[in-house]
Amino acid sequence: MKTAIILQGNIANSYEDLGRPEEALPLRRDVYSGWLRLYGEEHEETLREANNYARFLVDHKRFEEAKALLRKMMPVAQRVLGCNDRLTLTMKRVDAAVVYKDDGATLDDLREAVTRLEDAERTARRVFGGAHPVATAIGCDLREARAALRTRETQDLAQDAFRTARAALAQERAELAQTLADAARQSSGSA
Repeated sequence: MKTAIILQGNIANSYEDLGRPEEALPLRRDVYSGWLRLYGEEHEETLREANNYARFLVDHKRFEEAKALLRKMMPVAQRVLGCNDRLTLTMKRVDAAVVYKDDGATLDDLREAVTRLEDAERTARRVFGGAHPVATAIGCDLREARAALRTRETQDLAQDAFRTARAALAQERAELAQTLADAARQSSGSA
């Protein structure tokens, strides 16, 4: 069974490398389920595949599925492996990516993703050093999350400015219409 699961994972990777995510998705799901059945949710292989599956879902914009999986497996990873473990930190990175890569994320969601990545990067640098691949990968995601946050803040400011200008214009139109109506009444009353 273990060999079949590993083979499925390799095939899923190949489909993904070939740009065929629709064919990789069910295999990726089966690989995660296979490890789950074989070892249970607390085994490191199951946790690693949960992370791989979640990352795949994020890469293919299936954010709700990724969130549900990570909500279930992140606490398990933290409890079993600890908060300073490489895989736990990698899962935290994917968990933040679920938010900052989602165009539907709110401004508060983006701020929370940045905060989580800042915490994860601090931990990774403290535990592994700044040059470690986990620390540098989290740092890259942190830069992307900050950029997404800045973009959203700029968009929100522009939308607020547009709404304010539009409201002011509507008010001016109403006042002009009233002035014209008053002038029309005065001119018809004096005629």
